[in-house]
Amino acid sequence: MFVLGVDPGLSRCGYGLVGRAPGRSGALVAGAAGVIETDPGMPIPERLFILQRELRALLAEFSPSVVVVERVFFQVNAKTAVSVCQASGLALAAAAEAGCEVAQYSANEVKQALVGFGSATKAQVQRMVASVLSLAEPPSPPDAADALALAVCHVHSSGLRRAVRSASVAVGGGS
Repeated sequence: MFVLGVDPGLSRCGYGLVGRAPGRSGALVAGAAGVIETDPGMPIPERLFILQRELRALLAEFSPSVVVVERVFFQVNAKTAVSVCQASGLALAAAAEAGCEVAQYSANEVKQALVGFGSATKAQVQRMVASVLSLAEPPSPPDAADALALAVCHVHSSGLRRAVRSASVAVGGGS
């Protein structure tokens, strides 16, 4: 299973691909990581088109099983919130179009899962991602590290979610 994490943003949209290493018991590895950038001086429709095209290209290239997009939970700046939501919507739609399972986590949920507390710093998240993925150095830029963190969070929590669904079905509470 390959999981593509997406840290949405209109100027900088981070992405990170995580999977399990072949032949190694449960080890997670980073398959790719980077940032899609758009020029803030360009009109928003053109920037959204570039982002959409690049997200589709990533999905076609990597064929992930799951796409994990950071859920926008809170933004102080309304203008930033709107552009992040636009980028998030494109990522969600591109994943659905590609037939991928889609999951969302807030930044606090990811930080809690990886670092142990929801108010972890970006540097702490970067260091923990490097540790979990056995990287020589913390991934950079932070947008790519955040995307890898989303993917790692999903891989780690997917077993628990399956167990909860199975238990719910076993007691007649779900489908």
